[in-house]
Amino acid sequence: MSAPYILVLYYSRSGATAEMARQVARGVELAGLEARLRTVPAVSTECEAVAPTIPEAGVLYASMDDLKNCAGLALGSPTRFGNMAAPLKYFLDGSSSLWLSGGLVGKPAGVFTSTASLHGGQETTLLSMMMPLLHHGMLITGLPYSESALLETQGGGTPYGASHHAGGNGKRPLDEHEKTLCRALGQRLANTATQLGTVRG
Repeated sequence: MSAPYILVLYYSRSGATAEMARQVARGVELAGLEARLRTVPAVSTECEAVAPTIPEAGVLYASMDDLKNCAGLALGSPTRFGNMAAPLKYFLDGSSSLWLSGGLVGKPAGVFTSTASLHGGQETTLLSMMMPLLHHGMLITGLPYSESALLETQGGGTPYGASHHAGGNGKRPLDEHEKTLCRALGQRLANTATQLGTVRG
């Protein structure tokens, strides 16, 4: 049996959400648990297009077993018109067997997003990612205002989850407050999983 882990599952096009995922993973590890970074392939407009089983570069694609066996979940997506990106939703849409078995019930989950504009739908995207997790019976962990960076940030950061303002060209790097909040989300998930006992599977 593998060591307990928090699954950090994300989709990223420009790299900002991927960097957030790495910061969330760092927070998980600071709290003493393993972070398992996984992504999902792009959704193609061509019916016959198939992504390779293993991506050419970067982290591995997530499997349903990664999701089933996690002690907790951090879910990240760029904003697409105030909603999560289609590839992430496509993956979650395939998790019916876990819903039927109750495989995720009682496990902690948190969400994170990156947007081109500061008011470009960060909070609605985070909420859109929470909905399927609530259907799975997961316990949503946001970010409390005891995190001082949440009160001080001039970029991203919400009580619903970590967020990042990437700028119009998508090139603005995460600032220190955004990094701090990503790590805080990872730590909160790991600590909650430990307290709930989901780290024992």
